[in-house]
Amino acid sequence: MYDIAVIGGGASGFAAAVSAKQTDGRLKVVILEKMFRSGKKLAATGNGKCNLSNTNITAKNYHGSINAMEIIGKTPEAVDYFRDTYGVLCVTGSEGRNGGLYPRSNSANTVLSAIRLKIQALGIEERCDFEVTKIEKIKNGYKLYSKNGEVECRRVIIACGGYAGPAFGTDGGMLRILKDMGLKSSKICPAVAPLRVAPESVKGLKGVRIKGEVSAYSGGKLLRKESGEIQFNENNLSGICVFNLAYLFQQYEGKLTLCADLFPQMTENELYEYLADSVKNDRADYPLEEFLTGIFVKNLAIYLVKKAVGRSLDDRIKSLRNGEIRRIVSLIKSLEFEVTGCSPWQNAQVTMGGILAECISDKLEAVKHKGMYLCGEILDVAGDCGGYNLQWAWSSGIWAGRNCALSLKG
Repeated sequence: MYDIAVIGGGASGFAAAVSAKQTDGRLKVVILEKMFRSGKKLAATGNGKCNLSNTNITAKNYHGSINAMEIIGKTPEAVDYFRDTYGVLCVTGSEGRNGGLYPRSNSANTVLSAIRLKIQALGIEERCDFEVTKIEKIKNGYKLYSKNGEVECRRVIIACGGYAGPAFGTDGGMLRILKDMGLKSSKICPAVAPLRVAPESVKGLKGVRIKGEVSAYSGGKLLRKESGEIQFNENNLSGICVFNLAYLFQQYEGKLTLCADLFPQMTENELYEYLADSVKNDRADYPLEEFLTGIFVKNLAIYLVKKAVGRSLDDRIKSLRNGEIRRIVSLIKSLEFEVTGCSPWQNAQVTMGGILAECISDKLEAVKHKGMYLCGEILDVAGDCGGYNLQWAWSSGIWAGRNCALSLKG
């Protein structure tokens, strides 16, 4: 009989186990991980550089029914937490975006190694290749079933993620178990992921990368605007600015439009005057396909002119009418794509949706199941790209672990 069993050996599970043990060192704590080794997803975060958090965290960076900022505000700042708890020093990395926080080593593996040392020092057990397939309420706690054995515990903390990144063991299995136990979930969909568009709408643009602005609309209403590098693929739009709009697919499926401004440095009128005067005059005797040469990469330049003008690209630039130039400018400033879907779970960084706020207390304890605590991605919280989801993992894990341990006192 363990005092606390933590299901999930990832960021939130590590934080929960360490927090529980630091709250009461007498407790017998075990981490149960379905994979052969814990921490696989953490090791891959930030392209292996581990974007631990962000120095510019606000409520607008989180989405879902749970007030993430309320819990984050009750836990230490990431810089202090990693220095004081694990001996990991952090910096605002050169790879960071808007304050992305990284370990000074710029390596996720050093963070994982430091966490493992802390777990060992505290005497926290780890059992890998232990996939919990059933949770049963028993007299003094819970019984957890796996093909490789059973574990009994007085308290249980669910920290095993959602559906995103199934290669790391997060396939949504625990969400299904919890729903069978009466906990309600919001609609589930991939987030921090590329957004799919009709393949014909991006034909010829595969591999194009350009800095610009992307706005999300539904029914003509602006929902959110993001800036950064836009990446075009054979059937989707990608890049951090698109990732940060993907959560909207959950609410506006079938009614979501992306509008890309490929040249935010100039207004529409400024760009028109430049193209109609300087460019048209300088290149009058060249074919239309050269009209935007030097402004965009070749395939994007041809795509825009062809889509706007709709005639032979062998025609001379001097034949361009003012209305045609206006249409080219309009496309550059407002290139629209109807969102047809979100990318597969394999390409998503986080799950949008999860166990609803109404199902948990302010201590992250399940309302229907006393002694069961939840943290991390399995809850209805999704953050933007840039360290926000890992911050939620740390903070919710710390908070759940602390409250779980305190519930055993007395």
